[in-house]
Amino acid sequence: MSLAEPERKMSKSDANLNAFISMNDDPDTIIRKFKRAVTDSDNKIVYSQEKPGISNLLSIYSAFTGKTIEQAEQEFEGKGYGDFKIKVGEAVVETIEPIRQEKNKILTDKAYIDDVLKIGAEKAERLAYRTLSKVYKKLGLLPRKRG
Repeated sequence: MSLAEPERKMSKSDANLNAFISMNDDPDTIIRKFKRAVTDSDNKIVYSQEKPGISNLLSIYSAFTGKTIEQAEQEFEGKGYGDFKIKVGEAVVETIEPIRQEKNKILTDKAYIDDVLKIGAEKAERLAYRTLSKVYKKLGLLPRKRG
């Protein structure tokens, strides 16, 4: 759910850039967005319908750490929202950052991108030729020569 409005879905098209996490966000940006995430005036970290902000953060933490909601509640019992938000952000960074780094590495390797495009184009051409050959055959036309 949205970090700014926990009753709404997180959306990359949200006008509020602090409402969602992007795969392009660097670690500092992710942590900053979680620090700004909406919570409530209470200071207890428990999952509850009455606490959509904290419940959202608990769900995110649980998803990124593999811990249950109950385990997360126990882990942060007696701790403040500030510490909790940073830990949620760090859990997300730990998962997303290697993916972001690999994406950036691939995007800067022009030879690799050219290779992938060439292989894809060759595969598409083979599939298209096979389909086109079937169409020509069904229509009774002479087979098209590859070239």
